[in-house]
Amino acid sequence: MSEDFVIGILVNIAIALAIFVIALWLSGWIKSRIIKASETSPKFDATLARFLASVARYAILAIAVIFILGRFGIETTSLAALVGAVGLAIGFALQGSLANLAAGVMLVVFRPFKAGDYVNAGGQSGTVDEITLFTTEMTTPDNVKIIVPNGDVFSGAITNYSHYDTRRCDLVFGVSYDTDLKKAEKIITDIVTKDERVMPDPAPFVKVTNLGDSSVDFTVRAWCAASDYWDLKFHLTRAVKEAFDKQGVDIPFPTQTLIQQAG
Repeated sequence: MSEDFVIGILVNIAIALAIFVIALWLSGWIKSRIIKASETSPKFDATLARFLASVARYAILAIAVIFILGRFGIETTSLAALVGAVGLAIGFALQGSLANLAAGVMLVVFRPFKAGDYVNAGGQSGTVDEITLFTTEMTTPDNVKIIVPNGDVFSGAITNYSHYDTRRCDLVFGVSYDTDLKKAEKIITDIVTKDERVMPDPAPFVKVTNLGDSSVDFTVRAWCAASDYWDLKFHLTRAVKEAFDKQGVDIPFPTQTLIQQAG
């Protein structure tokens, strides 16, 4: 083995390492720039930015690998044929991963949700953090990280609770059969309409909708900003209960009447 050959190998290794290091730095820099651009531009969706950043990063690393192989005399045409053959074999072995990749592309293209939305998808519920090439990352209300394969997300029903700015808050209050229904309706209506979070249009709905086994049920439907939904729901539930107690409106317990005949 000649000295020139050894030097050539060492030079190629040094250049390959330099290309790899530069590719790592460049891919990370481009990824961060894309994400930063989405943060500064309101027209650049954050979900799309993170997905494009991942694609750009892997593309740069793939190009770097091709350059490195070229330094060692591997023909790119032969490499393409080899990659095609290997890719076919890997494709059969990694059908699930390829399906997740395709689903990730579809999620970004059709955008049923974006980062920051609270959704139920793939059998899981949480706030979307990021859509990557293969998975969707979410955080639950109790701060648990959930990673769901994109294939599971896209193949099932997706419920996006954050898509609209407003939501309808639905509540049901039961009163006893001997209650003055007009009085109970007025109590509920006053509480609902006086809450500043309840929108006047559409007007709140307070009506008797069911005659249950032991109660007459009022259904309440009030529109509010999506961000106020849970606070309003909890507040109205407590406020109505306290008002009923104060004004003598009974909330009945389920009861059964047994009639025993003398034998």
